[in-house]
Amino acid sequence: MKITVLGGCGAWPTAGEACSGFLVEHDGFRLVMDLGYATLPRLLGSAAAEQVDAVLISHGHPDHCADLNPLLRARALGGEPAPPLPVYAPPGALDAVLALDRPGMLAGAYALRDFDPGDGFEVGPFTVATRLLPHWVPNAGMRLSAGGVALTYTGDSGPSPDVVALARDADLLLAEATYLDDVPEDEALYFTSARQAGRQAAEAGAARLLLTHLWPGTDPGRAREAALRTFPGQVDVVSGGLTLDLG
Repeated sequence: MKITVLGGCGAWPTAGEACSGFLVEHDGFRLVMDLGYATLPRLLGSAAAEQVDAVLISHGHPDHCADLNPLLRARALGGEPAPPLPVYAPPGALDAVLALDRPGMLAGAYALRDFDPGDGFEVGPFTVATRLLPHWVPNAGMRLSAGGVALTYTGDSGPSPDVVALARDADLLLAEATYLDDVPEDEALYFTSARQAGRQAAEAGAARLLLTHLWPGTDPGRAREAALRTFPGQVDVVSGGLTLDLG
């Protein structure tokens, strides 16, 4: 399983970067997890629009799904139309994005497959387990397994024992870490700090931790240091183009 970071900025993309998006590949199958602002140009550097096999969206905030619209436009309008793209998301999460164009314009470009966080299903070679994780809108934490390798992705989430359950013995925990050490009180249920992400990775016995969704302007080195205070394993911070081979 190989993962390529398309972007990892929280809230909005900083200069030269993109918001949340990850290309996950196994046995020639290309799955995209989240498609936030500015992720499509980075995705097109790795695969043509028609080469994407499926999309999996954690929740409906635009920094996680806005670039689904231009991906579907590229598939529908770019010459020979591609077959409908399977798009998996919690119910209603993509209503706003899918309504950006005139009715019916992109109808043949996608096949929407709703799932309730907590469901399990197959996407190509991947077995997907999901949990409802705490955020302002329904957010699906995900565990992707294929070829004896497991990747867990939190989407956006406050600290939760369900994160630990999803990440149990995972090869990689890809964890939202909007803040460094302390989350503001009014956001403490819905976001996680790098220090908290490290603690959850340690509790889960994850082999490796990759921090994402840092608030714009956050020093990645300081985020890594905060996570290392609670997690004894390897810690990295997302940057566009980073590729990890998970075995």
